[in-house]
Order: sequence, then structure tokens, then C-alpha cells
Amino acid sequence: MRTLIVAALFAIASPLTLAAANCPAHPKAEWLKPDDAKKQIEAQGYKIRTFKTSGNCYEIYGHDKAGKKAEVYFDAKTLAIVKQEIGD
Repeated sequence: MRTLIVAALFAIASPLTLAAANCPAHPKAEWLKPDDAKKQIEAQGYKIRTFKTSGNCYEIYGHDKAGKKAEVYFDAKTLAIVKQEIGD
């Protein structure tokens, strides 16, 4: 019974936790270079702990200018915020 309950919870939670940002697809040649993107994101006040490419997005883990934990997905061409989760 316990296994069934745990499986049901994962089935409900998985789509929510795995929902990725839906960044527009731009040709890679139009993307900002990662180093330039990092500099511009930091200029917006973010402290980047981890920077990576996620699908068509640049994704950071770190802190926002208020010092709160932040997971933010940016359009790789324009750096427009596509999705963000701000915590404590």
C-alpha cells in the first residue's frame, strides 16, 4: 500500500517539478556568448552559482539582488526572463 501511495505522489509531482521553461528557438549563431550572457545577468544584480544551457535557454542557479535563492531561465538571444523561481 505504501509503495502505491509513493508512486501516486511521484506521478502527481513529476510533471510539476520537471516542467522546463519554454524558450523560443533561435539559431545558435544568434545566441549571446555564455560569457557575455553571464556578465549581463550579473549586471542585473544576480549572483550566479551555476550557469548552464537548458534546451533553448540559459539557466542560472544563484541569488537575486535581494539575496533570495533564484532559479531563472533566460532567452539565449535576448536574455528576457522566460521563467523564474525565487525562494528564501
